[in-house]
Amino acid sequence: MGMAQPNANLISSDKVEGTDVYDAAGNKIGEIDHLMIDRMSGSVRYAIMTFGGFLGIGEGEHPLPWKAFRYDTNLGGYIADVTEEQLQNAPEFAGEESWNDRDWESRLHRNYGSSPYWEDTTTSTSRDQSTLR
Repeated sequence: MGMAQPNANLISSDKVEGTDVYDAAGNKIGEIDHLMIDRMSGSVRYAIMTFGGFLGIGEGEHPLPWKAFRYDTNLGGYIADVTEEQLQNAPEFAGEESWNDRDWESRLHRNYGSSPYWEDTTTSTSRDQSTLR
């Protein structure tokens, strides 16, 4: 019996955690600490970044919408399509309680110029229950 070959477009979440993040000029600005995944759809919604004091941004956790990232094979990391101003003006992340505050999430998406995932009609936020049996 042959062994399954991993799909080159798929990656384990543990391989994403710790991956460097770069700005548009290719300068390292931080790394991905962990991902936030929608329970119902299974889609990644946010990457939680750490900046290590870059740009005077605190060393805590900073969520960015997953749509703000693209992988760069030459850098071996993700490029965050965000500006320094957006990073500095992002709504303060209060940890787990932030995820229960839709207004906070809306402000986060507005800050980064992305549409909130719950308004995205191209991806489903829930799976057809008949496929889960």
